[in-house]
Amino acid sequence: MTIQMFRKRIVLSFFITLAVLLLSGFLFTPPLFAADAATQAVAVEPSSGGDLMWVVIAASIAFSFGALAAGYAISHVGAAAMGAMSEKPEIGSQALIFIALAEGLVVFGFITALMILGKA
Repeated sequence: MTIQMFRKRIVLSFFITLAVLLLSGFLFTPPLFAADAATQAVAVEPSSGGDLMWVVIAASIAFSFGALAAGYAISHVGAAAMGAMSEKPEIGSQALIFIALAEGLVVFGFITALMILGKA
């Protein structure tokens, strides 16, 4: 495979991902704003915990950064671990430990998102 074909596939996958994100944004955002307007019309007193929409967005950002960082870390640690295991197969258990440590980033992002949602 040439580098030009590889770049075309990367650009195509980027645009497909962007299209899916935009489509999901158009599908799922209007009900969120409609629910927000309905709750504001019914509510007698303003909520002291802040706007629920911004709390949910902050929690999703916290979780997504943790997931992206874990994916990046696992891809690099996993590639290095597989390269090291090809030379010395007996270090396989140590390689799994390092991959599990990188997976902990998702757990930290999830816990942070739960803490943010708990404040709402």
